[in-house]
Amino acid sequence: MGDILVGTCSWTDRMLVGSGWYPVGRRDAEGRLRHYAERFPVVEVDASYYALPGERNSRLWVERTPDGFVFDVKAFSLLTGHPTRSAVMPDGLPTDARDPGVLNEVWARFAAGIAPLRRAGRLGSVLFQFPPWFRPGVRAETFLAEAARRTEGWPVSVEFRHSGWWREGQAEATCALLARYGMAAVAVDMPQTLPSSVPPVTPVTSARLSVVRFHGRSPAWRTGSKEERYRYTYGDDELAEWIPRLRALAERVDQLHVLFNNCCGDAAVRAAEAMTRLLGHPADGRPVPASAPSPGPAREP
Repeated sequence: MGDILVGTCSWTDRMLVGSGWYPVGRRDAEGRLRHYAERFPVVEVDASYYALPGERNSRLWVERTPDGFVFDVKAFSLLTGHPTRSAVMPDGLPTDARDPGVLNEVWARFAAGIAPLRRAGRLGSVLFQFPPWFRPGVRAETFLAEAARRTEGWPVSVEFRHSGWWREGQAEATCALLARYGMAAVAVDMPQTLPSSVPPVTPVTSARLSVVRFHGRSPAWRTGSKEERYRYTYGDDELAEWIPRLRALAERVDQLHVLFNNCCGDAAVRAAEAMTRLLGHPADGRPVPASAPSPGPAREP
């Protein structure tokens, strides 16, 4: 029976910083992380998708958070087949993932950047969020096999954004593929009104870890600006729908990470606070035991 860790997919988002959630006197880099870590036991590092993580930052993150706090680090864009800006490549390397020399160097830099987290036992997982065009097939399976080789010994989670991975007739093979490499499947909450919507399935492919990411349910998910895609406020009734599923997941893994990606203003932290309350989370930010009683959704007086 695993612990349930609830948090958000960023603690440095510009709109969160400007929302007033961080109190006066704790709005610098150190103060923000310390304030966040007093309230939640896990956070996702989103910046590592846009630029390679640095060892110095990882060391500071360890120093500024309490024992037991963990970081889920999103894989750098080049390592998941996403477009990558040349400006963020180290030493002027080209953005050519087909070049073995480039790929080896980027992997080495990424591994070095997260090494302090791994050494301190603070790496929750490395999240491989694949693009919508990463569809089931031989090429994708080869890509996953290579990623597994490169990340051997790391905790790894995988989010597919092509719905074909979880459709009837494919889902069983997808589970077997991820389980072969010990990779945790990521479940998602997202709008279900689009042809490309990924269903809210909750497969378990690793006994060590399961991850659920809440993206919000904005109707502008595929069409709007970044702000419009993630502008969504979850109601208690919507969060309560997930309580039985989260508890069932936690019964099957050592640890469950529940992360809110509706990062627009303070919506993600407020949703995370509400979910921890619904799960019976202690007030000091400790993980939620899977067997903790749920107080149920708040009701109008």
